[in-house]
Amino acid sequence: MAPTRKNQSRLTKAERRRFVDAVLKLKRRGEYDAFVRTHLDFYVSDGESRLRVAHMAPSFFPWHRRFLLDFERALQRIDAGVTVPYWDWTKDRTPAASLWGDDLMGGTGRGPDRRVTTGPFARGSGHWVIKVGVTDGDFLTRDLGRPRAPIALPTAREVADAMADPRYDVPPYDSTARAGFRNRLEGWTSARGDARWRNHNRVHRWVGGHMLGGASVNDPVFWLNHAFVDLLWDRWRRRHPRSAPYLPAEPPGAGSSQYRRVVARHERMPPWDVRPDDLLDHRAHYRYGG
Repeated sequence: MAPTRKNQSRLTKAERRRFVDAVLKLKRRGEYDAFVRTHLDFYVSDGESRLRVAHMAPSFFPWHRRFLLDFERALQRIDAGVTVPYWDWTKDRTPAASLWGDDLMGGTGRGPDRRVTTGPFARGSGHWVIKVGVTDGDFLTRDLGRPRAPIALPTAREVADAMADPRYDVPPYDSTARAGFRNRLEGWTSARGDARWRNHNRVHRWVGGHMLGGASVNDPVFWLNHAFVDLLWDRWRRRHPRSAPYLPAEPPGAGSSQYRRVVARHERMPPWDVRPDDLLDHRAHYRYGG
């Protein structure tokens, strides 16, 4: 039977410890930083004239599903019983949530440098040194909720609004798409200020620190956020069984602004030799629990 990904709030103490231990060992081996580099390499904005697969594109969901699966398999080579938990940010909405306990993700950053000083991923423990995408320091940073200019996590209503859209994606298949489940959940809008960020994007903004930008994988909460995003994609597909599971079905033509810039359903999705169509059903690899 396929392993089960659980809500982080329902992990036992032993499960929390095993997940953290596996992540730390992956870091010590140097394998974790390879995941950071991959995400950074494929964090391409729609302002760039090249192929986009990870963000601002229809392949946002299948690309991250494969990325998560690779990470989970790496953890399972260390401890076969470990799976990636998910963070339901519509329910666990404050820095006091169990997610941010000392035995899982640790807490927010301190003072002006936003350095995380608690939990297993604090620089002071000696186990979590930032090596990829380093700016001002080699320590993990966060600014949970951004107290100086507060921002709220997405609500269940905002997620429901995205889930209600029966279209997987719509032209122009980028951050400016005005409808479609993909962009509504990924969270790009034309609004100004904090209203610009919705759902997945606003979670990154709410955590702050290293979760801002292409090197966001440096913060292990990245995986818990994307596991929940993956679960929401699964729920959307079950809710709209008659909708096209992925769009575009065919590559945009030479006259399109998205010509050779987005991946169609049956096209290869780098850096792997897989296609979005190969990743529409996850049940052979893992399942989700409550």
